Amino acid sequence: MRKLLMTMAALCCASFLLKAQQEDSTVLRFTLEEAMNYALEHNWDLQNSSLSVRQAEADRWAAIAGMLPQVSGTLDYSNYMGYEMDLGGMMSIAMPPYGSVGVNAAMTVSGAQIVSSLIGKVSMRMADVSYRQSQQEVAEQVRLLYFSALVSEQTVELLRRNLGTVRKLHELSQKSVAAGVAEQVDADQILVQVATLETSINEAERGLEMIYNSMRLQMNVGFDKEIVLTETMDDLMDVEKSLSLLYDDFVMENNFSYQLALQSTELYRQQKNLAGWAYGPTLSAFYQYTGRKYFSDEMTMNMTPPNMIGLTLSVPIFSSGKNFSTFKKAKLEYQKQLNTLENTKMALNIQHRQLKYNLSSAYERYGTQKKNVEVSQAVLDNIGKKYEFGHASSLDVTNATTTLISAQSTYVQAALDYVTAQIELEKLLNKNTYGQSTQEQK
Repeated sequence: MRKLLMTMAALCCASFLLKAQQEDSTVLRFTLEEAMNYALEHNWDLQNSSLSVRQAEADRWAAIAGMLPQVSGTLDYSNYMGYEMDLGGMMSIAMPPYGSVGVNAAMTVSGAQIVSSLIGKVSMRMADVSYRQSQQEVAEQVRLLYFSALVSEQTVELLRRNLGTVRKLHELSQKSVAAGVAEQVDADQILVQVATLETSINEAERGLEMIYNSMRLQMNVGFDKEIVLTETMDDLMDVEKSLSLLYDDFVMENNFSYQLALQSTELYRQQKNLAGWAYGPTLSAFYQYTGRKYFSDEMTMNMTPPNMIGLTLSVPIFSSGKNFSTFKKAKLEYQKQLNTLENTKMALNIQHRQLKYNLSSAYERYGTQKKNVEVSQAVLDNIGKKYEFGHASSLDVTNATTTLISAQSTYVQAALDYVTAQIELEKLLNKNTYGQSTQEQK
């Protein structure tokens, strides 16, 4: 009997553990840092961006390999079907079947090829900067969604708590109507507020689901998985850190947009050089080995040299203005890019000033709206108590509830504006490093 009980207990424990494992497999719990790292590892766009870096590296090595010796081999068999070469009727030369093996090595070098390899190097650096910029954008998007979800959950919780309060007030008003000390219209007014709060909760929950769906998309998490956030707004809101950004210097060289503009300018410069090398010479060299074997004992004539080398220097002389026009166009494109680079510098400096202003204003609005929610909540609680003792009307309850809903909506937007302003300024300053660069800058 004792063994039977122990066996049943073991089976129950095993069943409980199996169920817990199944639940854990469908629930993913993330801190903010874990959520961003998960997105960096699984986001589809980042994976494509990483492949672009490798593709640029392959293109560069293809350009370099084009300047290195190219070696090929040949095998050949020929049969003249008994034909003999007649030399004036007095003698003839047999043309027996033969086989040959050949090895050819060729190499071509020009200034255009060298510049092409440099262009490949610039393209590789641009792909690497783009990849790191994509890492930053994905991580910051997940960060904003994480905050948005926390704010929305906080709002839903607050609305539900107030819904319970207003429902109690409605029940109290109905009892007052039944006792003949209040009119039905008073109870109906509070009932409308109950419906309004229920609608607000439903809208907030639908908005929260949209936020989680956006997180799933950024993190590449299946819709059969539940995402659970393990940190709170209080854990993550670091006002001192965010305000310190207002006093940080803007080092433009750290900004990814500026780095891309700089590399793009270098790319146009190299393309101008490439067009200029259309006037340059091209040097080609080759070596050829040929071994021939005749499948006959007849006398024949072998005029194929076993070894041969050659050099060719090709110099363009006249192209009817084509090369000149191409070079002029590339030169003008380079000048346009220089202007774009200067415009980028100015725009980034202006953006820095604007984002500092945005952060200061957003922080002030956030503090004001947070206090507004606290005051509106206290007013509703106070009105509710007064209503219970007959010292407040249903209109007072309606006004207090409406004011609180409006305050909560404004607070949500203010909180998101504050977080967004902080993230945008951090992106401009490139204060956070997400992931690792796929390639060293050389």
